[in-house]
Order: sequence, then structure tokens, then C-alpha cells
Amino acid sequence: MEIKIALPSKGRISDPAVELLSKAGIGLKDAVNRRLFAETYDDQISVMFTRAADIPEFVADGAADMGMTGLDLIEEKEATVEILEDLNFGRSKLVLAAPEDSDIKELEDVNDGSIVATEFPHLTERYFKNQGIPVKIVELSGSTEIAPFIGVSDLITDLTSTGTTLKMNHLQMVDTILESSVHLIANPDSYQSKREKIDEIQTGVKGVLDAEGKKLVMMNVDKEVLDEVKNAMPGMTGPTVSQVLSNKGVVAVHAVVNEQEVFQVVNRLKRIGARDILVVPIERII
Repeated sequence: MEIKIALPSKGRISDPAVELLSKAGIGLKDAVNRRLFAETYDDQISVMFTRAADIPEFVADGAADMGMTGLDLIEEKEATVEILEDLNFGRSKLVLAAPEDSDIKELEDVNDGSIVATEFPHLTERYFKNQGIPVKIVELSGSTEIAPFIGVSDLITDLTSTGTTLKMNHLQMVDTILESSVHLIANPDSYQSKREKIDEIQTGVKGVLDAEGKKLVMMNVDKEVLDEVKNAMPGMTGPTVSQVLSNKGVVAVHAVVNEQEVFQVVNRLKRIGARDILVVPIERII
């Protein structure tokens, strides 16, 4: 039973996708030479590299069992796939935008029959249909930002991460159509026939995501201050306590702590009397 995973061949989400698989224990045997197909260290899993925009259709058609690509592309292609996990990277927004000197400042200013240029015609059409505003949609394959300034359109819909590109091109955001990020998806038939292996892959990936931004804090403490230590350690389900065999009056305590809380927690523990404190990175939480 082989699982084929489709990954973006290039662009800003390609390397994070490969890195996520590697952290999940499904590393590529040759991660340097990016070919069309690649073997992994699991002989039941292979990877195919292709355009991010093609991945929803490839997974829906069964050319790949699983894939990683943007929610915007999944929705735009109207692909029939199982959405398994939000992978929390590649975050962006599909927005409606107009020139800064335009009279269009908010959605209510858009007139019936306005022309909208976009690389996302289906999402744009659905959005305006839901808003009850009839518009004419012009599909472009790139350079959408220039369309209003050369008389092609009145507005655009475009993908943005920070809004910087819009500002550079003297465009202002009118509304947000869709918030997107990279998702893990599966072919519906594969999800039934290869469920066990797909679940293993999803568990590995989710373990990496759950470990992000967390540290394992370990220390030795005297038994008489254990209750204070417990109160000072947030932990996922409370700290774990074990006996230190070489000293019956001392116990070892460890807990998972959010990275941003580590500084305060460690100093609080030191004041209580904890010693031999270790802060350790976490690769996965299963």
C-alpha cells in the first residue's frame, strides 16, 4: 500500500512543506535535488512535486493520495477532497482591493456592473453572488495589481500576506474574501482504502504542529515544596513527578510549557527552590 503525497515544487510554501514532513519522520532520501518524484525513508510513502495550484485537482482525481496546498487553491478549484489539517503556515488573505484614489472605500460603494480582475474567478464570483452584487469578472494569470490603472478593471481580488504589495501599487483593501493557509488534504477514496497509513501520516504531522512553541522544563525539587512547584508549572495536564532514587527527599518534575512562558516560569521555580533546571526543545507531541 503506497501513499503518494503531492507537495509544491517551488514558492514560499515548498520548503516549509518538505521540512514539516521531515520533522514528522517522513524525510526525503534526497532533499537537495528536487525531482518530480522523491522517495522517503518510509518505503510506503513517496512524494511528487508539482505546482501548488495543481495539487487540489491531482488529489481529487487520485493522481496523489494526499497533498499540501493553500486553502485558497482548494476552494478556487472546488476540489472534492478530505481536508485533514490546517498546517499553520503560508497564511494569506484573498482580498477585494481598489485604487487609493477610487471612490470605492467599502463594499457598499461597489456599483452593479463593476469590473473585477482576478486570478481567482470562482471565489470572486461566489463572493459577489453571496453579496448580491452583479459584477463582470476578468480572469488574469498574473500582474493583477496593474489592471485598474490600465483600464482593464475597476477593482481586483488578490492574495496578500501583509498588504505591503497592495500599498506599493497604490491599492487599498476594501474587504476580505477568504483567509487562507496551507492545509493537509486527502483523496476521498484513498482516505477510505488507505485510512490506516493516512492516519499515521496525519498523526506524525499533527505531532509536529502540537509541539510548535512548546518546551519541556525539567528540574529537581525538595518534596516539601512540591505543591508550590505544581502551582507554578502550567503543563498540558499538570506536571509529571517521579522519585529521584539517589535522594529520597528529592523528586524530579517535568512539564510542557509554552515557549513565551518559559522565562517567567523558570525564575518562579528558582525562587521556590527548584534546581538542576533543564529547558529542552520538543520535536513532536503525540
